[in-house]
Amino acid sequence: MKLVIIEGPGKRETLKKYLGAGFDVFATKGHVRDLPEKDFGVDLKTITPRYEIMKDKGELIEELKKKAKRADEVLIATDPDREGEAIAWHIAYILGIDPKTKCRIVFNEISKKAVTEALKNPREIDMNLVNAQQTRRILDRIVGYKVSPIICKRIKPRLSAGRVQSVALKLVVDREKEILAFVPEEYWNIGAELEKAGEKQKFKAALSTKDGKKIKVENKEQAQQIEGDLKGANYIVSKIKKSQTKSHAPAPFTTSTMQQDALNKLGMNLKKTSFCAQQLYEGVEIEGEGKVALITYIRTDSTRVSPDAQASALTFIAREFGEQYVPSKPNIYKTKETAQDAHEAIRPISIERTPSSVMSSLSPDNFKLYKLIYERFLASQMADAIYNNVNVDISANNYGFKAVGKTVEFLGYTAVYKSYVEKEDDPSKLPKMSEGEQLNFIKLISEQKFTKPPARYTEASLVKEMEEKGIGRPATYAMTITTLDARGYTVHEGKYLVPTELGKVVDQYLANNFRQVINVKFTADMENRLDEIAEQGKNWQDVASSFWNSFSGLLVKAGASREKIKIQPEKTDVVCDKCGAPMVVREGRYGKFLGCSAYPNCTNIMKLETNKPKYEPKVIGKCPECGEGNVSIRRSKAGKIYYACDKCKFYSFTNPMKDKETPAS
Repeated sequence: MKLVIIEGPGKRETLKKYLGAGFDVFATKGHVRDLPEKDFGVDLKTITPRYEIMKDKGELIEELKKKAKRADEVLIATDPDREGEAIAWHIAYILGIDPKTKCRIVFNEISKKAVTEALKNPREIDMNLVNAQQTRRILDRIVGYKVSPIICKRIKPRLSAGRVQSVALKLVVDREKEILAFVPEEYWNIGAELEKAGEKQKFKAALSTKDGKKIKVENKEQAQQIEGDLKGANYIVSKIKKSQTKSHAPAPFTTSTMQQDALNKLGMNLKKTSFCAQQLYEGVEIEGEGKVALITYIRTDSTRVSPDAQASALTFIAREFGEQYVPSKPNIYKTKETAQDAHEAIRPISIERTPSSVMSSLSPDNFKLYKLIYERFLASQMADAIYNNVNVDISANNYGFKAVGKTVEFLGYTAVYKSYVEKEDDPSKLPKMSEGEQLNFIKLISEQKFTKPPARYTEASLVKEMEEKGIGRPATYAMTITTLDARGYTVHEGKYLVPTELGKVVDQYLANNFRQVINVKFTADMENRLDEIAEQGKNWQDVASSFWNSFSGLLVKAGASREKIKIQPEKTDVVCDKCGAPMVVREGRYGKFLGCSAYPNCTNIMKLETNKPKYEPKVIGKCPECGEGNVSIRRSKAGKIYYACDKCKFYSFTNPMKDKETPAS
């Protein structure tokens, strides 16, 4: 009997179906060994981590050892990324397996073909990937363990800082500062409503020039001047330019683009998207087939597609849409330089498994996400959409107007993806015109406008910003943003992330004391150095030591400071029934309450009716132990994030729905 060790129990049944007789599959439910829970656990002189079996994994490890002892061969099939490689290394250590033996198998998708190929090609554990993960874990431990106690002492208890988390908070706070500092500027849009003589079709032309130069209308007086200048003017077609443009299909999804589109187009937040994607990757029950995985690995920053998947897609497109929808040469998408490119883009495992064919087997959310992933991938392999464009220049006295028309010549990829394409300005079809022709003037339209401040971040736009700036990696985006909410540093107003007063204070303190390390550039540079460890074998202990040397002096200075920051209490509309002063929200040992703003002159307090814990448990999925209860993400009184079932005694400090997640510090 061969023993195959995986992370997530959700994929056990799917894998067993493909492995067949002679194999046993065991799930570790994520990490099994980590830095100590209650002490630092890293010798900073030698950069040597001290690992121990995690508190909630003792019984599981004993069971694993028994199975491994009975097995003829042990194969470790944890996820195909750095985190999965590190878990494989820890498992090998616990079981006494030499990491240089061919004990490691990887697959990018849970399909018969991929699993069979993996079994044929076992390899050694990749220590470069392991060391990159070890370095990240140590850096995160340094920041979390060394900075968190300082801000708890200087600001308030139960706070935390994080190497990536605090930079993400900085982005949110800095955006809020931009919005508050923004001064709107007035401008006017002026357009003419016109029609071709003898036709009833109306169209609009926008004011663009005066005396041949671009014009910007800044106030009402200028708008009125233009209106006066154009009274009685003849509108003459001065130039017509016809052209054809092509629109190239978007690349297949990476983790971040999937998260962005799921929020923007389906209204699914990061947590729900991650949960649904995990289920689609691990497998869902399909009538008559059992548990079947539908998509490839979901934590990726690559847009690469395997030749087999591309060939299948092109065959499908030719059959279902026609040869004209197949591009003259296969579409290849450039992956960002910072991408790890360890595996493919997110795509359906089989292009023949259409969304409609599995609709009855999927939950509504899983179906919506699968349809989005399927159609994005299919569109990415299709020919360009082609548009006919008409640009018409119209003169009126010494002013110039422009009218633009656009019609579809060939649907191309939009035959599949049109319902998801972002809405663009959709110019109406223009009537046929000729140069020198005079048009009928109907009316002039003047609209006062004001420039708008930058929008607050949504979860999707913050993920996009983090990706573009090189902060974090696909596996960390969702947890980073969730932690900001969990710590009370941000709140959601509709779909937007807004920093709380606490978040602003924490950000300001970190900026005052750790600006050199907790900033966008330093964090992005460190991600690149982690990539160098993973890809080039750079000495990982040198990287960690360099970070510590930069950081230690800042810690000493911050620790010696007696600076104490007071958070201003939140004002309310409630009036004190003793002195008439407004009440404010205060926080004590037993939660929030209303206190008089005139304190200490007035000590009146009142119950806060809307008093809720700062972090409410949120259901993230079914319990992997009992299969009946719901697992929620929670926070202990000490501020530690953990996961627990509402039916049985299951709890974990790692996310059982995202089995590769690093335990929270």
